Amino acid sequence: MLIFNSPADLQAHLKSETPVRGNRREKSIGFVPTMGALHEGHLSLLRESMRENNLTVISIFVNPTQFNNPEDLAKYPRTLDADVAKIEKLNPKIIVFAPGVDDMYQGNTVSKHYDFDGLENQMEGRFRPGHFDGVGTIVHRLFEIVKPDNAYFGEKDFQQLQIVKKLVEKTKLPVNVVGCPIFREPNGLAMSSRNERLSAEEREKAAVIYQTLLAAKKRFGTENAKRVADFVTDTFEKTAGFDLEYFEIADEATLEPIATIEPGKKYRAFIAVFVNKIRLIDTISLN
Repeated sequence: MLIFNSPADLQAHLKSETPVRGNRREKSIGFVPTMGALHEGHLSLLRESMRENNLTVISIFVNPTQFNNPEDLAKYPRTLDADVAKIEKLNPKIIVFAPGVDDMYQGNTVSKHYDFDGLENQMEGRFRPGHFDGVGTIVHRLFEIVKPDNAYFGEKDFQQLQIVKKLVEKTKLPVNVVGCPIFREPNGLAMSSRNERLSAEEREKAAVIYQTLLAAKKRFGTENAKRVADFVTDTFEKTAGFDLEYFEIADEATLEPIATIEPGKKYRAFIAVFVNKIRLIDTISLN
């Protein structure tokens, strides 16, 4: 299988594989941006890309500018060899792009500032200052390098998905951003690279996160948003070893917290929880 570290080498290969006739490429490129430590959720994105495109590229790059916690960056799992083995087993024709920091930032490892029409100020943006500037910077750079027709993101990071769509809209990049369903462990825990840092016992107990979201969804519509939030807060106050960072019920389009339910709008619950200093997020549609 092909593994590229250099953006220029990857671009040269993709250009040779996707001839242009007139103003149109004859083959489509699907792209799955990741930070590695691949799990079944990532592989599902690759399968979707392979179904819909002639070529599929996956990037594996731990982006330093989207971490506001140095300890989280230092401990983020880096498993390139194992990741490549999983990709090769799935399909050896998938193209891997695994650049270094200098390859991506060209010696200046700082993020640009983006205005995402307020999407960046909610939830993750409120608790992780600068996070979405880092996300926007690296996704923009990756899109410019790979030039994909379609890019695939998991809905677990729903706020990120909405921000990437806004990035494409504002920069007028010709990329179709595709959101894909959350993959879960057998106990309901949303699959995440950070799950690798959990002990077996913590991983099993973390099922309470999804169970609580399901219970919140059941209450939604018969109770107001504040009472649902109080229920979630109370649940985690009674759950030893778990610290609730936030729970929010928000409008799917604007990500703004809701006061009252309005007909015709879509709502979603978002949650972030610490388990032994390991931060886990999840989300569920409420409609």
